[in-house]
Amino acid sequence: MKVSDILQIKGNTLYTVKPDTSLLEAVTTMAERDIGSLVVMEYGELVGMLTFREIIQTLASNNGNVGNTTIRRVMDDAPLTCTPETDVNEVRRMMLERHARYMPVLDSRTLMGVISFYDVAKAVVEEQSFENRMLKAYIRDWPEEKAS
Repeated sequence: MKVSDILQIKGNTLYTVKPDTSLLEAVTTMAERDIGSLVVMEYGELVGMLTFREIIQTLASNNGNVGNTTIRRVMDDAPLTCTPETDVNEVRRMMLERHARYMPVLDSRTLMGVISFYDVAKAVVEEQSFENRMLKAYIRDWPEEKAS
């Protein structure tokens, strides 16, 4: 299974922000949209990711306030990325190694979407469930051997 398969199922709704957006505005957007990440774009290019991890770290270091901080100051400016052709097992390995919950998908330099660890886990479970059903159907239809 490829990342493109996940994107087809997931759809193409994507939330982006500019790096000079206030962190408070980003937090409000994330809360209103019930999303865990925002892709940070500047001049049509991916420049970072903002996830609840960066927000929590900012809150912890500022006594629970985001203040006048901009996204640029707290974003992950080197996010882990993949392509639509990346195998889901490779994505899973990469996400586990870097403790990444969200991964932008780039086709060359074009942002195609973002996949979450949840999206990957769901795709793997569905694929395994399908394989399991096919194997059980195959075993049920196994022809009986004739006695010699």
